[in-house]
Amino acid sequence: MIDAGGRCRRRWCFILLAPISLLGGCSKIDYSWGWYVVWPSTDQGRTNLEFLMDGYLETITLSLTAMTLSIIAGFIVSLPGLSSNKYARAFNRAYVETFRSIPMLVALLWVYYGLPVVLAIELGVFAAGVLALAVCDSAFEAEIFRGGIQSIEKGQFEASSSLGLSYWHTMRYVVLPQAIRRILPPLGNQFVYMLKMSSLVSVIGLTDLTRQANELTVTLYRPLEIYTVLVLEYLVLILLVSWLVRKLERRLGADARATAAA
Repeated sequence: MIDAGGRCRRRWCFILLAPISLLGGCSKIDYSWGWYVVWPSTDQGRTNLEFLMDGYLETITLSLTAMTLSIIAGFIVSLPGLSSNKYARAFNRAYVETFRSIPMLVALLWVYYGLPVVLAIELGVFAAGVLALAVCDSAFEAEIFRGGIQSIEKGQFEASSSLGLSYWHTMRYVVLPQAIRRILPPLGNQFVYMLKMSSLVSVIGLTDLTRQANELTVTLYRPLEIYTVLVLEYLVLILLVSWLVRKLERRLGADARATAAA
């Protein structure tokens, strides 16, 4: 008996492989295509596709965790950048410029191999990946939040102050609800970026989509066919995320218009 998860995976296999039939006649060299290794009509193809798709959970979990932490850290780091204190602004600038300049792969390797030596802290593959991606991405998130908050008209702050609202109440009830609507598109872009950068964590052993494809390639020696499926896997995932972000943007826009009309 095939469970619901197995049926779902097979359905996605057919969706992912629909464009593959177009590639068979596109080669300009004498290449012997081996689509049978990933074709869902054969037992071997179904097994290989299910193996490849097993990496979806790790990829999505890693990206969501890292993105959540990077948003929190980015918001916290953005606040000193809005301060009138020069030392607070200097901290914000130093943090952003430092971590925005370090390539994610370099940061990932340093966190995984360097922390046990420097700080005697050993992190697992997943934790190291989350930490490296979140820290590097938080520098971009800080700039997004800073720009979004600074785009709110100064009259909003002045009106809140005249009503007796504290700084934190002004941020929570007046500024952030408006800023979030403005920064949602770049936040969505950053999540797409995070999904793509999560593939780097495969170099230290995380069994994500890219790692699964690498392992299958070493076993079957059919890199073109397997990496084509990998491209389609990321394409489907990122198109889905982009659709959800656009839907959320429209929802927030409709809520804002309804609030203004009221």
